[in-house]
Amino acid sequence: MTAAAVGAITGAIFILGSRTLVDGKSLLIAVTSLVILSLTKKVPEPVLILAAGLVGLFLMRGGR
Repeated sequence: MTAAAVGAITGAIFILGSRTLVDGKSLLIAVTSLVILSLTKKVPEPVLILAAGLVGLFLMRGGR
C-alpha cells in the first residue's frame, strides 16, 4: 500500500509540475523553494508556501 501511495503522489507531482512550471518565474520559485527546504529543515512548509505565493504575486504584478 505504501508503494502505491508513493507512486500516486509521484504521478500527481509530475502532472501538476508539467502544467504549472511553464515559465521562468514559476520555475525560479519552485527551484528556490526546493533549495530552501533542502538546506534547512526548520522552515515550516506553510510559511514557505505563503512566501512563495507572495513572491509569485509580486512577480506577476511587476511583470505587467
